[in-house]
Amino acid sequence: MSGRKVLVLDNGAYTMKAGYADETQARIIPNCIVTRGKGDKRSYIGDQLSTCTDFTGLYYKLPFEKGFLINWQNEKEVWDRIFSKDVLNCDPKNTTLLITEPCFNLPNVQQNYDEVIFEAYEFEAYYRTNVPWLCIQNDTTSLYKDRFCKFNEVPDCALVVDSGYSFTHIVPFVMGRPILPAIRRINIGGKLLTNHLKEIVSFRYWDMMEQTYIMNEVKETCCFVSQNFLSDLEICRRNPRDNPILQEYVLPDFSRNSKGYIRKRGGTYDQSDEQVLYMNNERLSVPEILFNPMDVGMNQAGIPEVIVESINAIHSDLHGLLYGNIILVGGNSLFSGYKRRIEKDLRFLAPTEFEIRVGMSENPITYAWQGGAKFANSTEFNEKLVTRAEFNEYGHNICLQRFGLGDDDDIEMSE
Repeated sequence: MSGRKVLVLDNGAYTMKAGYADETQARIIPNCIVTRGKGDKRSYIGDQLSTCTDFTGLYYKLPFEKGFLINWQNEKEVWDRIFSKDVLNCDPKNTTLLITEPCFNLPNVQQNYDEVIFEAYEFEAYYRTNVPWLCIQNDTTSLYKDRFCKFNEVPDCALVVDSGYSFTHIVPFVMGRPILPAIRRINIGGKLLTNHLKEIVSFRYWDMMEQTYIMNEVKETCCFVSQNFLSDLEICRRNPRDNPILQEYVLPDFSRNSKGYIRKRGGTYDQSDEQVLYMNNERLSVPEILFNPMDVGMNQAGIPEVIVESINAIHSDLHGLLYGNIILVGGNSLFSGYKRRIEKDLRFLAPTEFEIRVGMSENPITYAWQGGAKFANSTEFNEKLVTRAEFNEYGHNICLQRFGLGDDDDIEMSE
């Protein structure tokens, strides 16, 4: 396989991170097809969304629903676009594919992956795995600046917190293997947070239920994770002049091709043609759902509590190592204060004898792709591949055999 190109595709529900293994950076491409409504026949597929000049009233057709790839017609349109000469210039017959799938992926969906990749696209070979496993293939030791250990080695124990578009997964690894009984999932991701913000703003200000793109921009620009939620809520109740949390977000004006931005407070402005969204307690109450799902009526614990629950499901001899190797990835990791809040809450919840070490890369969105690019250049990668010839001979069963994550040894490590 050394003479072949290896395409690494982190196929997320919101964005896909794609690039060849010999490249240093991945391209971040929206995993969707977007139209302007029933009257406008123009569609924006994947990267074409960057050419859109008016983001009001966009209609999204998503390949993923509730975290699983179920609309293969939409996904194939996006893949056709990114594999074309206009984007990645990929010739599947002479390319090896490394692709990610969701944790706890359904067996029939896994079979669809295999059939589409080999029968529809005829890739030379491919390997299918999940995001947390690729994360620990990366140089995780560089996330802890003061750690004395060899670089470029897979840690003996690590716990990956992947908070993405649909779900938040907590996956512990021991000797490179996921501990299946200890894996946990919280049914909260970026999609739920954006939808919740749309509902709040629509109730308090204007109807923004059809403005998903704009409200997602507002969420990413204004929201932050509070270190003391109740105290910050009291600040939000103050007079606006004495409230440092309040922000004035000027909504975009696409007729003048102007983007949304945070307006400096205290200045004099001509507000006749501006729509200003006052972001107050919304800034902290939306990300707080990650830590207190009961705020929106979900009977689940928050991320720090679930991390402790996951670690407690593993043999007690390994607890210290897992608390000392926590890795944060996924788009929700970009909220200001996210890492610090998890460290703070874990220090309160975890036994005092354990050191809490939480690492996060500068770009947690592409961290798994970087791990995949590193893994694609290893000997182990070639051993795990399924070739098109093997698939034609053995079918889906050969993929089950090669791609299986975890075995009986994993279960023995649990309490």
